[in-house]
Amino acid sequence: MAEQHSPLDAEIRRLIGIAGPMPVAEYMRLCLTHPQYGYYMNRDPLGAGGDFVTSPEISQMFGELIGLWMGAVWEQMGAPENVRVVELGPGRGTLMHDALRAAKIVEGFRNALVVHLVEVSPALQQVQQRMLERLDVPILWHSTLEEVPSGPSIIVANEFVDTLPVHQAVKQADGWHERAIDIGPDGALVIVAQREPMAHFAAALPRALRQAPDGAIFEWRADSLALELGRRLREQGAALIIDYGHAQYGLGDTLQAVAGHSFTDPLRAPGRADLTAHVDFEAFGQCAESMGARIHGPIRQRDLFLRLGIVQRASALKANASPQKAVDIDTALARLIAEGARGMGDLFKAIGIAAPRLGSLPGFEEA
Repeated sequence: MAEQHSPLDAEIRRLIGIAGPMPVAEYMRLCLTHPQYGYYMNRDPLGAGGDFVTSPEISQMFGELIGLWMGAVWEQMGAPENVRVVELGPGRGTLMHDALRAAKIVEGFRNALVVHLVEVSPALQQVQQRMLERLDVPILWHSTLEEVPSGPSIIVANEFVDTLPVHQAVKQADGWHERAIDIGPDGALVIVAQREPMAHFAAALPRALRQAPDGAIFEWRADSLALELGRRLREQGAALIIDYGHAQYGLGDTLQAVAGHSFTDPLRAPGRADLTAHVDFEAFGQCAESMGARIHGPIRQRDLFLRLGIVQRASALKANASPQKAVDIDTALARLIAEGARGMGDLFKAIGIAAPRLGSLPGFEEA
């Protein structure tokens, strides 16, 4: 079990001592990307030996179908001779590896692309370099999407938006107060409400949420990523964003921490657990749309991959597989498209962002 006071714990306490309670979003940012002690900065958190497993690690089918999706979108774009294939938060590089391997069947696509990986973690960048070095395609790394050159682009992100810092506000009798991290009477980190209400906050809420009861919690993220995607893609390009969250505005505290494949207290040992919060796909889509892009979805991950042919791909893989491997393929398929409140097929959503002239995107035709 990790010790209670991580190195980042002392730094957070120092900052609280100087400036007072720390907004939840700032706490989350420090926990994940502090240059020295941030969770993502010095480790590979994925896989059985890490803290969690993402869909590309569950099955090659996930990345393969996204690769075919990218190839189909490139053809819809008119097969430009120079296209930027961008992944936000590439993890180990598994998704991109499987995607580009599968996309070989799209004639001309591999020769037209340059891969741009947006990654803040030096440790994960090294893992990605080892994973992708044999693909024989040009690859560049960037710290932010803004650093990627503009032009025809195909952008993908899986479980990236949920790691972006989330703000929280709680409704009280005198208005909405931002939630923050403070030091409690017993010396432990606690979540509190800032003393003063946020001016005019209720007027900025979606209309359906303005009469929320006392104690209700509302979460929001900065609009910068969605606005940048909309700006980049409104003329030529498309993005596929897959993450867990809700398709419509809602209330509730979704901040959670995972370590050792189990949920843990987000305030315990800062920097030693992965912090995430659900994605508000309605807000995300509206921001991108405001820049002139067309929004497709959101739809369930299950629906996207069924339409892209995941069942047929599983059958093809099983045709030449050993009995045990065939069982593994079926297990992975079931996990990726599982229904129910905690099933990945329902919990995870997909949203497309594209230039309006492209028409329907693959997998979203019936949405």
